[in-house]
Amino acid sequence: MFRTLARLLADSGFDTNEFFRIHPLQLSRWLEEAWAEGGQADWPGFETSPTGVTPEVVARLQLPGEVSGGLLADLRSGIAIPGEFSLPPAPATGIDTGAALPWDHLIYAFLIESTGVAEILREVVRRYVVGETLEAVSDTTYSWIRATEELFFRDPPLFSVTGTTSTLRPDPLVNRRNAYWRMFAMDLPHQPHGIPGQPWKSDVGASANLRFGEVWIELLRQLWVAYVNDSNSVGANPTDAGYIAYLCQTLSEMMGMRRRAGMLAREEFGHVVTMSWFHLLLETENDVVQDLQAGAGAAGNPADRLARIAQRVGITPPRRARELFELADLVSPVLMFIEAGRFNEPSDAELLFRSGSPQPVVRDTMNRIIDHWQSATGEPIKEPGVRVVNGSTPSSSQPVRLPSAHLPAAPDAARSSTNGSAPARP
Repeated sequence: MFRTLARLLADSGFDTNEFFRIHPLQLSRWLEEAWAEGGQADWPGFETSPTGVTPEVVARLQLPGEVSGGLLADLRSGIAIPGEFSLPPAPATGIDTGAALPWDHLIYAFLIESTGVAEILREVVRRYVVGETLEAVSDTTYSWIRATEELFFRDPPLFSVTGTTSTLRPDPLVNRRNAYWRMFAMDLPHQPHGIPGQPWKSDVGASANLRFGEVWIELLRQLWVAYVNDSNSVGANPTDAGYIAYLCQTLSEMMGMRRRAGMLAREEFGHVVTMSWFHLLLETENDVVQDLQAGAGAAGNPADRLARIAQRVGITPPRRARELFELADLVSPVLMFIEAGRFNEPSDAELLFRSGSPQPVVRDTMNRIIDHWQSATGEPIKEPGVRVVNGSTPSSSQPVRLPSAHLPAAPDAARSSTNGSAPARP
């Protein structure tokens, strides 16, 4: 969500540095406005979808009143010009777009957090607020530090839509992992610092989508088979649009079960908001990145900047961070539409793999997801389903992991911990 707001403001001439100087109270109130606007629940065809974020769920969880009236109107963010408060109140989105602003799917938060960014930037903020082990920085960076601590490392305002911590579930790290496990039955690749065991799986019962990963990988494999055979006009063609549609429907039903009555709606919104704030920092050569000596140049990417910041605080991010950052933006809209049942029919499922379709961006996106998912996870999606006896197994055209030479150098192991976890503290 914060990336969306930053882009809207950038279109009006305000850069990321000015965005980081917005008061955190304004940003917090803007989130309430963005939620009340309805997000993707107001998209045509989504108002009755099984995604769980329906207009009824939005209305039940928002502050009393409409965006233009009631309690919500009395608590407007006033974001129009960064750093200022607009009277009369500015449009709820900060820029009057005339449409509700959607937020990403929960898979976006999972993939971004898999890079270790939350633990790394938590350690950066911690060092600045408790001591002086890092160099003094600019006003913009101190504003970012304050906003980050206020928004994500303390309890949210009472009755906020992002308020998903309490005495019953006090740790946001555990809460995020709980949501990921329930929806995808996937764990982050690093253990959280100071939390023994796996408490995010306690009392989940049979409600986790334990087959999600299996069905998702099978979908990617079937789509790869379909890509390879798309122009095959001679001989057998193993492409099965009906089976691909069935896999999409299975994923849709699994996610829909976790969304009943709006379950995980607030959690998804809050977790996506958190990861979008961290992701936004790493997208550009802004003052905060420069102050942390993590600039990667105009051609740099978030993974390059994250690796340099991590080195400053003695943490090693996963080597696959670059693929994970790219996957987050690719997989999020695809799962959103799969969950809404848009590919449950064979004719619609063909959009995912058929060349010459009226929506080629869908096919191109899925092809790129397959490339990055195989590289990021090592899952042999492109391996042919043939077992060779007394011979070597044929290899796919793409290695299951990118060569290490293509990735940023890892920090010195002697000065850093592993798996994106923060170093042990006394």
